[in-house]
Amino acid sequence: MPTSTPPPNARERQKRERRLALIEAAQRLVGERGLDDVTVEEISSAAGLSTRTFFNYFDSKDDAVLGIQEIDLDAEVRARFVSGGPSGRMMTDLEALVAGFLRNAAPNIEQGERAMRLMMSEPRLVQRHIAWHQRVVGELEALLSERREARPSPVDDDTIGMVAGLLMRSSALAWARSGYEGDAAAHLPEAVAQLRLLLDD
Repeated sequence: MPTSTPPPNARERQKRERRLALIEAAQRLVGERGLDDVTVEEISSAAGLSTRTFFNYFDSKDDAVLGIQEIDLDAEVRARFVSGGPSGRMMTDLEALVAGFLRNAAPNIEQGERAMRLMMSEPRLVQRHIAWHQRVVGELEALLSERREARPSPVDDDTIGMVAGLLMRSSALAWARSGYEGDAAAHLPEAVAQLRLLLDD
């Protein structure tokens, strides 16, 4: 008798559990030995998974330590922004879009804290985190280009992209200062308020 396919919720839960197990194993081993003395095979084994499964979730051990994943922004959020919404005002709509990115990228709180600590002792992880952040900003800029076709803006895409990156960075830092209370997106309104104060000064 064939095995039934797990329902979507069960599959998503399994994927999340495996991903978190790999991050936990990577962070623990790297914390004990250092980044250069840990292999993907060892991380996979410590998580009770195969190396093949590891590469279904991460491109490298660096990504596993940081918990980096592809940003899969909700299709409805993307479509709404590209069409000129939700409010028709760029700053307000940009805030909604950045919130979607932050919620999608938010890691397990404890693992997020460990990743930050490991970055302090492993410069290569800092470089990888910066590269990932730049890629996210690149995705934002691509969405801005699409939006411009539907709703032209007097502000150029590079400037808007830099503002989006600044808001993401500021929110993430505020989240870290709060001891990772809630999620990074909860700190976005304050980041926007601070930016408005600076521009109005």
